Amino acid sequence: MGSLVQSVDWLAIAPPTIAALVALVVLVADLFLPEERKPLLGWLSLGGLLAAGLALLPLLDGDRSTFCIVGRSSSCSYVADHFTLVVQFLVLGGALLTALLSLSAIADHKLPAGEFWFLLLSSAAGAALLPASRDLATLVVALEVASLPAFALVGMRRGDARSSEAALKFFLSSVTATAVTLLGASFVYAATGTLHLNGIAAGLGHTDPRLAVLAKAGIALTLVGFAFKTAAAPFHFWVPDTYVGAPVPVAAYLSVVGKAVGFTGLILVTVVAFPSYANVWGPVLAVLAALTMTAGNVAALRQRPDRAHSAVRLLAWSSVGQAGYLLVPVAAAGYTDRPGHAIGSTVAYALMYAAVNLGAFAVAALVARTSPANRLADYRGLYARSPLAALALAFFLLCLAGLPPGIIGLFAKVTVFSAAVDAGLGWLAVVMAVNVVIALYYYLQWTALLFRPAEAAAPAKLRIPAPLTAAITLAAVLGVALSGAPQLVLRFAAGALL
Repeated sequence: MGSLVQSVDWLAIAPPTIAALVALVVLVADLFLPEERKPLLGWLSLGGLLAAGLALLPLLDGDRSTFCIVGRSSSCSYVADHFTLVVQFLVLGGALLTALLSLSAIADHKLPAGEFWFLLLSSAAGAALLPASRDLATLVVALEVASLPAFALVGMRRGDARSSEAALKFFLSSVTATAVTLLGASFVYAATGTLHLNGIAAGLGHTDPRLAVLAKAGIALTLVGFAFKTAAAPFHFWVPDTYVGAPVPVAAYLSVVGKAVGFTGLILVTVVAFPSYANVWGPVLAVLAALTMTAGNVAALRQRPDRAHSAVRLLAWSSVGQAGYLLVPVAAAGYTDRPGHAIGSTVAYALMYAAVNLGAFAVAALVARTSPANRLADYRGLYARSPLAALALAFFLLCLAGLPPGIIGLFAKVTVFSAAVDAGLGWLAVVMAVNVVIALYYYLQWTALLFRPAEAAAPAKLRIPAPLTAAITLAAVLGVALSGAPQLVLRFAAGALL
């Protein structure tokens, strides 16, 4: 038996801890602040997320770990390595942009400010804890801390039946996923006698033959649980209704941070805990990737401006398609001797996707202020009403499509494509190429709509609130900077080797 050393490395756990502490401060402050001072909670939350992000800087000088069992083999429950820091940067940056989007949405929809900010910060704390988790118990707890507040955020518009329905669908599918994950984790624990990921990897390498079936069942169930969280087909059915029913900033948060949480968990269990079963999870994830990107893109193709379809629903299906691309390098990691290199491709793609997808949702939040239905037809002639917002949205859509001037989108797709080819998954690379072509149609159709003349009388100019302007500008600047120097994000992610 190892001895549990109780000294805690506070610097290592600072990012999620700061987010959690600020969440508690917001919750208490909400009780005492009069109604007209409630907007202060939003700025306090923004400051907290910024502080949590800045707490990553001192950790860049080397790997740190805490909550370790010191014995024959040292196992730690919390590890702040480069992979952890890159994902924490993505999560906290995504939460910060979501907070900027939410400042005006809370006032517009008269949402309860204290509850909203407490839930957003709590979810961000769980999402920041997850990439550092190196045992199954911490991993599942972090996953739930990230997910549970998100259910309440989706159902925040209390008088809206769609919002309640979206929250219920999200809750039921997520609880099912958690139950399946816990069952899988318990089977893996029974087969290996440990919850630490490196201990599981060692244990699975030489399992008692009588426990081999139990171990395989545990691995399969754990993968199914995370497939739900990543919105991989056929477990993606909750996504469109949840995004459409949720307030737009919450849909943006789920599309980026929610996805990052699922993918990080999936990467940790497959590459770190189950490397000896790569011949099992590699092919499964490859098939899931092909199914997911096809299901998402074909459904997005059916969203038409002439049929009063929702822009947020199109973005929801598009995010399912993007989840398929994100799965490709994780599947490739099962076929290659350098899994870390493949994982770097997923992280690079996730960083690009986060910036431009949050930007697209920011423009959707702007349009929703004057057109609550947020139909695709409402974007017709957006250039005449708000030239800068229209140009920004066009740029974000071209990035998602992988077309110039969105060079970063093209580079990210090429890295994912090359990860599949290097791993010998030629068929998956072909499926991906076909899907990229399908996606071009609906991205370009939406882009063209922005510059067409509006059918009705000249609509009023859109007034953009300052926080929304800041969110759109920040996302656009990130997209333009990365398109000018895509090697920055690729080099940053290349270090994310596990």
